[in-house]
Amino acid sequence: MNIKDLQLKSIEYRKTILEIIYNSGAGHTAGSLSCIDILNVLYNNILEINPSNFNSVDRNHYIQSKGHSVEALYTVLCDKGFYTRKELNTLNNFKSHFIGHPTRKIRGIEHNTGALGHGLSVAVGMAIGLKLDKKPYNVFTLLGDGELSEGSIWEGLMSANKYKLDNLIIIIDRNRLQITGKTEDVNPIEPLKEKFLSFGLAVQEVNGNSVKELEKIFKKIPFEENKTNLIIANTTKGSGISFIENEVVWHHKVPTETEFRDALKELEKQKLNFGND
Repeated sequence: MNIKDLQLKSIEYRKTILEIIYNSGAGHTAGSLSCIDILNVLYNNILEINPSNFNSVDRNHYIQSKGHSVEALYTVLCDKGFYTRKELNTLNNFKSHFIGHPTRKIRGIEHNTGALGHGLSVAVGMAIGLKLDKKPYNVFTLLGDGELSEGSIWEGLMSANKYKLDNLIIIIDRNRLQITGKTEDVNPIEPLKEKFLSFGLAVQEVNGNSVKELEKIFKKIPFEENKTNLIIANTTKGSGISFIENEVVWHHKVPTETEFRDALKELEKQKLNFGND
């Protein structure tokens, strides 16, 4: 998929995220909007995961450690044909498997996540397994920056360094906000890049809301031989909707009818302006 198609796809994905959260009455709105460009590029141009090969171990793998932003993942998997939009529209409904965190009951999801800090350790284990089996595939995992307060993250990083997992790609959604405020006010994590480097990782930074930059950085993997790849994806929480961007209240907030309509208008305007460029 070319860059223009990816950019248009991100607009459509944002519309879907807003629609399913609005209709279900629950959801992590801003975090899903901040990471959707990352998932867009991964699933459309990098991972090569689809319904026909999902049940095989002989492919790349993706673990969403940042499980609370599942609406973004559900949206992309629906677009890739893992299930229908009718099924996705049951999000948070009684007896629906489409719940507020990733579950393996949904086709396309490899592991249950949501308890923060667990996904990285799972990804480390998968990457070790691929190395032992001499399989030429990669494991990608997405973490939230607020999630970095979990001690298990740093234990996982030490293991990744020990086993020289250059088939592991860790992406940090660095939107600088978490549920109770700014990350640097709640539990400071800077200097982040220097910390990751001290753990022996190969670190790159990128604009995480630019599909062009994301595709370029993903295609550089592995960054260094025998080193785990880590990407600090600098994003805007709530990216794409002016009144949601950088507002902590939108971590878990459902738009009102007026807010929903206004957000869709913004996205339609972006699409129209894009077509006129």
